[in-house]
Amino acid sequence: MSFRKLTELRGTQSGPLFIVASGPSAREFPLARYANIPMVALNGSIRLFVDAGVSPYFYLCDDSSFVRNRLPLLKEAIGNARNLALGPRVIDSLLQHEPHALDGRCAYRFERINRPTSDRAALGDRRFAWAARRDGDLECRFSCFRQKPNRIGFSRSMEKGYFSGRTVPYAGIQLAYHLGFSRVFLVGLDLDSSLGRFYEQGAEAVPSRLDGDYEDYILPCFRLMAERVVGPHFRVCNLSLGSRLPGSVVPKIALDQLDDLLACS
Repeated sequence: MSFRKLTELRGTQSGPLFIVASGPSAREFPLARYANIPMVALNGSIRLFVDAGVSPYFYLCDDSSFVRNRLPLLKEAIGNARNLALGPRVIDSLLQHEPHALDGRCAYRFERINRPTSDRAALGDRRFAWAARRDGDLECRFSCFRQKPNRIGFSRSMEKGYFSGRTVPYAGIQLAYHLGFSRVFLVGLDLDSSLGRFYEQGAEAVPSRLDGDYEDYILPCFRLMAERVVGPHFRVCNLSLGSRLPGSVVPKIALDQLDDLLACS
């Protein structure tokens, strides 16, 4: 099947957007109350949407292991979401299991930054660092000598790819910026592996790499976003008051503050 390009949607939206992750605090969010506002479902958070009878504007999945471990949830997302943004390995794995799963669906390939595609080759670290430094769509720590700083970044254009940040909500924020939303509210961004995901119980829980990635990639990426991307025309707030991510990096708000902020969006 053919996939649509996210370039056609750049700047087509405005106003607020909810990005719903899978931390336990997501269960406390009254999703149906805000169903009139566009939302992005991430990985297993689609379960909240199905239970509430709400169709997300986008469903985003960039983890091929989710296909192996949670195929029923992915199929629920395919049937429920208006648009799908799927990583190439997710697409390949899904179509191996279900060759016709995406037939008739509005699906977009969701590519990571500086990865080889059908129409471009990946750059070496030094060439990428130099090119990104001069690209207004990209923010990056940049290094011509070390690989790691070039993994810390933010992309304003999904045509050029996204920085993974080692956590899918970070990819969702970049998608939100690309689409044109100006106020992003994060739901279920707890970032605490000891709490698990709200849709998993006991022995069925899939191990998380969050703890190993938090200090090296997750926190530095959110800090870069706070320093270089967030401003008067693009703001991000976290509805998880107990989130591991400091409020000094992404402001935390209580649910009772949300309506006032939405009125100002």
